[in-house]
Amino acid sequence: MPELPEVETIKLQLQKFLVRHRITEIEVKNTKIFTGNPKDITKAKIIGIRRFAKVLTIDLSNKKSLVIHIKLTGQLIYKGPNLQDGEILSKKVVGGVPGPHTHVIFHLDKGGFLYYNDVRRFGWIKVFDTDNVEKEGFVKTLGPEPFKNLDFEYFKSILSKTSRAIKVVLMDQSKIGGVGNIYANDALWLSKINPKRPAKELTETEAKSLYDAVHKVLQAGMKYGGASELAFVTPDGKEGEYQKHTLAYGHEGEVCGRCHKAKFIKYFLSGRGTYVCPRCQKA
Repeated sequence: MPELPEVETIKLQLQKFLVRHRITEIEVKNTKIFTGNPKDITKAKIIGIRRFAKVLTIDLSNKKSLVIHIKLTGQLIYKGPNLQDGEILSKKVVGGVPGPHTHVIFHLDKGGFLYYNDVRRFGWIKVFDTDNVEKEGFVKTLGPEPFKNLDFEYFKSILSKTSRAIKVVLMDQSKIGGVGNIYANDALWLSKINPKRPAKELTETEAKSLYDAVHKVLQAGMKYGGASELAFVTPDGKEGEYQKHTLAYGHEGEVCGRCHKAKFIKYFLSGRGTYVCPRCQKA
C-alpha cells in the first residue's frame, strides 16, 4: 500500500496539474468506489490538494472536498494540457486510461482529465463538506505524522505505552500516520533495532535513533518519488524510484550493506514481510 512518500508525491503533482481548474463532468463507472452526489462537485473549481497520512483531499471552491484513499492498487492518472508527455504510461497502469480498470473519470476544463484506476477496487472516493474532512471517520483516527506534529516526546510516549513489537507500532496508523511496511523495515535497519523488540523496551537513545531514521527514510522516499514495487504510479503515469534505493526491504538473501557479513533474512510479522540483518539487528 502506498505510504507517506508515495501519497505526498501524488499530492505535489496534483497541485501542479489540477489547482485552478474546474470539474466540468464526472463519470462514475463503479458506485462502490464513489460515495456522494457527483452534482455536488460538478462545475466547482479545484483550489487545493491536501494529504492526511496516506489519504488525499481535493478541496473545491464550493466548500466541498473529495477524500481519496487509493489503498493497494488505486491510481490517479492525469491527462491534459498541463502535461506534455502524458501519453507515456508505466506498464503498471494496467489496461491504460480510460480502460477496464478505470472506475471514475473527472472531466476538467481546458481538455483535462483525472482518471481513477484500481485493479483490486479496494480504494474509495468520498464527497464531504470541506469543514468536515478532518472529522471524517478514517481521517480523524489517524495519529500524528512525521514532518508535521510527531515530535520526539510524543514518539517516546507512544512507545512507552505498549509491549507490541516495535515494527507493528510504527505501522499502526492510529499511533503514527503515514509509515507503512517498506519504510518501517528500512528505518528499523538504519537504527539497528530488531522489528520484534517490544516498543516499551527501547532505550531513549534507541528511540531517538529510530525517530531520526523514520524521518530519514521518508525523506529519501520523497526524494525518489516513492516506491513502485506494486501498483504505485505518479499522476503523470511514471514510476517512483525508491525501490532501487531501499536499505533492507526486498533484500532477502543479500549481504547486509552495513556489516558486509550477514545476509538479510525475511519472515512475516503480523502478516507483513519483514527484512532483518541478523547481525546488525540482534534481538
